[in-house]
Amino acid sequence: MGEYSKYISEKRRAVPTPKDLVDPSGKVVFGTFDKEFETMELLRAKKPTRAPECLNKFKLTLWEATEVHLKNGVLLAVVCDMGIFGKQLNMFYDKRSKKVYCWDTQIPSKETIIAPNLLNGAVAEAKSDVGFVRYVNNFQDGKAELSGKHTVNAKSFCLVTQGREDKTAVEAIKENKVYDPALATIEYNFSLTRLSDPCVVSIPFPYSDNRTLYSQKDFFKAEGSLIINGEEMLSDDETVAIIDDHRGYYPRRAHYDWVTTMGKCDVNGEKKFLAFNLTRNQSINQEDYNENLLWLEGKSSLLPPVTFTRSVATKDFKNYAEWIVKDEHDMVNLKFKVYGINPMVLHAVVVNIDYFVAWGELEGYIRDEDGNKYVLDGMMGMGEDKTLLL
Repeated sequence: MGEYSKYISEKRRAVPTPKDLVDPSGKVVFGTFDKEFETMELLRAKKPTRAPECLNKFKLTLWEATEVHLKNGVLLAVVCDMGIFGKQLNMFYDKRSKKVYCWDTQIPSKETIIAPNLLNGAVAEAKSDVGFVRYVNNFQDGKAELSGKHTVNAKSFCLVTQGREDKTAVEAIKENKVYDPALATIEYNFSLTRLSDPCVVSIPFPYSDNRTLYSQKDFFKAEGSLIINGEEMLSDDETVAIIDDHRGYYPRRAHYDWVTTMGKCDVNGEKKFLAFNLTRNQSINQEDYNENLLWLEGKSSLLPPVTFTRSVATKDFKNYAEWIVKDEHDMVNLKFKVYGINPMVLHAVVVNIDYFVAWGELEGYIRDEDGNKYVLDGMMGMGEDKTLLL
């Protein structure tokens, strides 16, 4: 064990994964696990919320999402089912222009396919009349396929420049002016191969002793291409991706902060693959149950709980902001310099969501459990600031 391992709870060490996330009695299992679950039928959980069990479907949030980091930008591709509605979501952050392109289409929950697990070709898919996002999961072999297409329409597309909608593009669509759809279309196809250990957690949340937030996150090498605005972007030897398979019963009032990076980093004078995941959510015990991890080539290193502070509230973002992400033991000391934000705010009768996706650059470092220091200055950063009232 390394010199910083003493700051990691023993409950964060991966144990063999049981077959079922929910056992035959309806009890959810909690902890950190070493591989995929075969079954994750969270609708079988007994009393995961205070609501009657017949409402479990409407309380359960499910998604599979991927970030693909290319030389000139970052793709976010999401299949989501929130019980009340489904979602087909694509975002692209152009690192050169610092513009965020977003295609966000709601679809009926019943028409959203969430993979039952991540094994043996299980499919997750969201389709609409303007496109699709599709996953084929073969995690037992460390593989996955991601493909998608999203075309413009007045309801689904927006272009954001430094946190503000580009009204020229949006109004041109809404007013049926001459507008080339190829300039607001995204299409992609990637093959993913695992680079490191998976991060598989089931985290107990408050208000019920059977409420979970499950997540599996994996770091991949990505091969393929993306076309946006008529420009084709091909993968290269540094193109990587992270898949997040996510299922859980969020409390009615919930908040989480998240930041990640992925790519190649200088390690002892040699460029090597590296990524991390840092999240702060409603875990009832941040020390024992979190999903903070540093991925390295062929291995990973656990990270302790972190806190997020911001130079400006995300809802008030204009041109630039700084998020400071730190732990108590000097393993994580990062500044996330935010250059672009895409706001997705929904205030309705039964659900209120303040969801902001942030893009920018990192400054600072992370240490692994052996004390090795990885300086991340200049690496791409992506984050989220999300508040729910369900």
